[in-house]
Amino acid sequence: MNVIVDNLDIWGVALRNTLLLFFAGAAIALVLGTLVGAMRVSPVPIARAVGTVYVNIVRNTPLTVIFFFLAFGYPALDLPNPGYTVLAIWALGIYTATYVAEVLRSGINTVPVGQAEAARALGLTFGQVMTLVVMPQAFRSVVPPMMSVLIALLKNTTIAAGFSVAELGVIRANLSERGENALVVLLWVAAIFVVMVLALSFVQRRLENRWRVAR
Repeated sequence: MNVIVDNLDIWGVALRNTLLLFFAGAAIALVLGTLVGAMRVSPVPIARAVGTVYVNIVRNTPLTVIFFFLAFGYPALDLPNPGYTVLAIWALGIYTATYVAEVLRSGINTVPVGQAEAARALGLTFGQVMTLVVMPQAFRSVVPPMMSVLIALLKNTTIAAGFSVAELGVIRANLSERGENALVVLLWVAAIFVVMVLALSFVQRRLENRWRVAR
C-alpha cells in the first residue's frame, strides 16, 4: 500500500488522465458511432457508402497507427495543436466509434421493420423515425455488447502512455525512477483496472434490469 500512499501525486494525475481519456473518448465514440450507425442503415446511398467506408477503414487500422497519425501527422499539417491528451482522446473516440456503430447497427436490425414503416406512414422523416422510434429500442437491445466496447475503450487508454500522456499505463516507468518495485506497481495498476471494469459491469447490470422491466 505504501507504493500508493508515498506517491499520491503521481497516482492522482495518472488516474485522473485515465478517467478523462475514457469518459471524453466514450462521449465522442457514442455520438460519432450513433451518427455512423444511422448512416449505415440510411436509405440514402451516399450516406450508406460514407458510413461503410469509415467503418471499414478505421476499424481495420490498428489503434496505434491512429495514435501515430494524430500525434505526429496532425501537427505536420500546421493546424492548431491542442496537446497530446486531447489528440489521444480523439484517437480513442474515432476508433471506438466504429465498434459503437456496428453494435448499434445490429440493435437497429432487431427493431421490427413494421414499426419504422408505420412511423413513415404517419409522416415522420427518416431522422424522426430513427431518433423517436428505432434508436431508443436499439440502445436497449445492445447494452451488453455496448458495455463490452466501452470496457475495451477503457483498456485501450493505456496506449496513450506511449504518446506522452501521463496515465496509468505510464506510471510504472515514473515510479521506477523513484525506486519502487515495478512488479508491485503493475499489480496495483491491474487492480485499479479490475475495479473500474467491475464498476462498468455493475452499470451494465443495472441498465439491463431497468430496461428489462420497462419492456
